[in-house]
Amino acid sequence: MPPTTRVRIWDAPTRLFHWVLVLLVFFSWLTQENGWMDLHFLSGESILALLLFRLIWGFVGSDSARFCGFLKSPMAAIEHLKHLRRREPDTELGHNAAGGWMVLGLLGLLLLQVGTGLFSNDDDSFTEGPLKHLVSKSLSDWLSELHGFVFTLIVIAVALHVTAIVVYLVVKGHNLVRPMITGCKDIEGPAAAPALVNPVRAVAILAVAAALVAAVVRFL
Repeated sequence: MPPTTRVRIWDAPTRLFHWVLVLLVFFSWLTQENGWMDLHFLSGESILALLLFRLIWGFVGSDSARFCGFLKSPMAAIEHLKHLRRREPDTELGHNAAGGWMVLGLLGLLLLQVGTGLFSNDDDSFTEGPLKHLVSKSLSDWLSELHGFVFTLIVIAVALHVTAIVVYLVVKGHNLVRPMITGCKDIEGPAAAPALVNPVRAVAILAVAAALVAAVVRFL
């Protein structure tokens, strides 16, 4: 067996974003199911701030978090999936070609979900999204229906994501969860660690994103 090199591939901001987002999505579902709409809106606004942070971080963050670092062509993703049944060492210093598109798809669905939620309404509970007053009742009704439909797509996408993680572990022997917890991965042979950005930059970006979301929902 060739020697392995322990490489830090995920910075703390990227890992925290991932796990806090998971908790907030679950909390949003829980508050909706129990009719805790004030908390539901707060959770949605928090998700929107996190998503804005992640979009910016995808351009100015650490190498492994940048979109240009993990978004490959669709053909590269297809070629990667062709070898899904092949058990081989994990040499990826970040998302693989297929995983990159999964990340982009989840981010897009979540943005659509929180975006429609801002303009939605629920006649049964007499609740309205913070920007509902900016659109007509008919458009708000349509966006409310879309809001519910997109959540179904998110559930499907999350199920596919979890299934892929299990398949990679069982079939290929790749543990994709541990690096997202510890930040490190054991790579066979020599490997150059990606450049990681100072977390202070992440704090500043998150603060700007949160302030922007607060300003939009409070003052528009």
